[in-house]
Amino acid sequence: MAKKGGMFRQSRRPARGQGAAAAGGLNPEMIRRAQELQAQMAQAQDELKDATVTATAGGGIISVTVGGDHKLREVAIDPDVVDPEDTEMLQDLLMAAVNEAQDQMEALREERLSGLTEGLQVPGLQ
Repeated sequence: MAKKGGMFRQSRRPARGQGAAAAGGLNPEMIRRAQELQAQMAQAQDELKDATVTATAGGGIISVTVGGDHKLREVAIDPDVVDPEDTEMLQDLLMAAVNEAQDQMEALREERLSGLTEGLQVPGLQ
């Protein structure tokens, strides 16, 4: 406490040994858990880079494979259905297959990453 003008005023600093937790900061356990979570998230994201999903359209006429980076890795088209007079149908099937593969990859990403934050009470992430 400091004396000023004959009156005492109370210090606003936390008592010794209370540190950041008393001042509203993060405690060491929360920091450790956040660091573990960060490492697990990085590992999951690395694993997702190598993951692939394959989707088909038109009953298997078109098959596409998308990687964890959302890049198209492979396209397979049944040669028996290629009609030079009807490329519009082929384009529609190709677009449908690519969109489905990307949706599957996003679902896989959410599934793998959501398990890491389950039960974690972080303001703004709920």
